[in-house]
Amino acid sequence: MAQFASINPTSLMRLIATPQAPVVLDLRIDEDFDTDPYLIPTARRHPYDRIQDLVPDLLDKHVVVICHKGLKISHGAAAVLRAKGLRAQVLEGGSLAWRAQDLPRIPASQMHRSGAATRWVTRWRPKIDRIACPWLIRRFIDPRAEFLFVPPGEVASVAEKFDATAFDIPGARWTHDGPLCTFDAMLAGFELHTPALDKMARIIRGADTNDHTLAPECAGLLALCVGLSSGFREDLAQLEAGMTLFDALYRWARDGQNETHDWQEAPV
Repeated sequence: MAQFASINPTSLMRLIATPQAPVVLDLRIDEDFDTDPYLIPTARRHPYDRIQDLVPDLLDKHVVVICHKGLKISHGAAAVLRAKGLRAQVLEGGSLAWRAQDLPRIPASQMHRSGAATRWVTRWRPKIDRIACPWLIRRFIDPRAEFLFVPPGEVASVAEKFDATAFDIPGARWTHDGPLCTFDAMLAGFELHTPALDKMARIIRGADTNDHTLAPECAGLLALCVGLSSGFREDLAQLEAGMTLFDALYRWARDGQNETHDWQEAPV
């Protein structure tokens, strides 16, 4: 199999939640999907025989297509996209290979079934959890997600009127549960448990609940998030800056925990 035309599950997982993350399309037929109703992180469903409809939105993007076994449907769809000038790859072994390697999979029951970009709403002037949760959603659930920040008393009504999912507010589907914060609730609900995300969860929980005994990094994250909030008047501008902060935290949790730094004067 030509290397340019395919990507293995481990390599794809390494790309997810990084600046090099591809657009992931789940093209499984309904029969195969219904027998295993889970999605690879960031994947969205689309009919394989209408793949050409997505071409205008996929220009200049890296695309990975997925079917049940990584055979005819994936290779046909990827070839159609490449014929249109796109960079398209097949997930080797399809969804079966991803499952066999026990990589994270999101229950379809927790996802918006329309296929459209999701909309979320929470309290304005975010600090920690309300930046961490949008980061998780955009990096692992829906890269196209839209976030609304409104007064606390209006969150529920805005969610109802604007077809949005409320989070990090009492009574919402996604919110604190005892000592656990909303980021914890989302990891559990979306079944997104990896060593890196679980490490992040402890730090975020400690910073958000002021329990700095959970991890030595909690106080530092609190300081950075408070400083970030103080530096931006607009919540959406703060969110975009916060995405970079949590990108860095994720890469540290995944790849850099054992790295230390000690300045030493260079020899003359």
